[in-house]
Amino acid sequence: MAALQTVPDPRDRRGVRYPLAGVLALAVTATMAGCRSFAAIGQWAAETAADKLASFGLPSGSAPDESTLRKLFARLDADALDRALGLWMWTRTFTVDRRRVIALDGKTVRGARTRPDGKAPHLLAAFDHDAGVVLGQVAVDVKSNEIPAARTLLGSLELDGVVVTLDAMHTQTDTATAITAAGGDYVFTVKANMPTLHHKLKKLPWKDIPAHTARATDRGRRVTRTIKVADVPDWIDFPGAAQVAQLRRTVTDKGTKTVEVVYLITSARHTAAPPQRLATWVQGHWGIENRLHWVRDVTFDEDASQVRTGQAPRVMATCRNLAISMLRIAGWDNIAAGLRHHARHPDHALTLVLTS
Repeated sequence: MAALQTVPDPRDRRGVRYPLAGVLALAVTATMAGCRSFAAIGQWAAETAADKLASFGLPSGSAPDESTLRKLFARLDADALDRALGLWMWTRTFTVDRRRVIALDGKTVRGARTRPDGKAPHLLAAFDHDAGVVLGQVAVDVKSNEIPAARTLLGSLELDGVVVTLDAMHTQTDTATAITAAGGDYVFTVKANMPTLHHKLKKLPWKDIPAHTARATDRGRRVTRTIKVADVPDWIDFPGAAQVAQLRRTVTDKGTKTVEVVYLITSARHTAAPPQRLATWVQGHWGIENRLHWVRDVTFDEDASQVRTGQAPRVMATCRNLAISMLRIAGWDNIAAGLRHHARHPDHALTLVLTS
């Protein structure tokens, strides 16, 4: 609640019936109970007992309806909301004997596509590998791409001692410089969008470099991951680079074998990032897809949402991010199960939000 109270209220002070922090907290609680729309949140609020509403600072016997929520969320300062919640979530997560590792990746809110231009909001999130929580989010400008948005998001984070994992789109010298200048380390995937660097990495004598292999089997699907790591050669010029790696992933499923080879470059030195740890960071990067974007798409059915006005699609995405993050901190690995539990026990959702 203290973090939400720092978000500026866009409404004229005259006639304000519901405090902004209370309305936002109510929306997050309803989202944690499985609500997916303004109508569902409004109905959930209307059925909540008066004493519970008072806990949010809302007037006795009165709750914001769908129209109030829709109009308010469309006008909110979404950047301020994401900053406040990101800072709060940072203080609720920590690492023990390990470095914090953060993945950056974007997701389009497809259901919010507007007419006639057909554009949809694209949101870039920072995701903590270990805790499985969202530490920040920014919107990508409709006339741009994720690259400058990533630098904006990185600028809002405390990167000293942090490792940042990013996909090939973000393998840029300016992004590398921004991370290392802030005291962090990067792990980039190198693909054909950086043709010169990609060519140089492919030409390294990988057959002479020792390999570290890990194998896993899941429901008959066998996955073998092999990583080879070397100190960066002098003739590879990339800001802050300390090591390069070749990662080979072989999947055998129902008799079909597929092999994928990717190249990596990182500013983390061997003492901090031996091969096994580097491989773990790379594999952990995809947690942002599996543990955040997939959950928002499938569990919350985000892409089916028809919310389109102003900042409302992003604010609703922020509520989902926060609900997922708070459930993870509370020990829920299965978010769908957590939503079902809190739908059956709304008092638990209220307690989780109000006492955090």
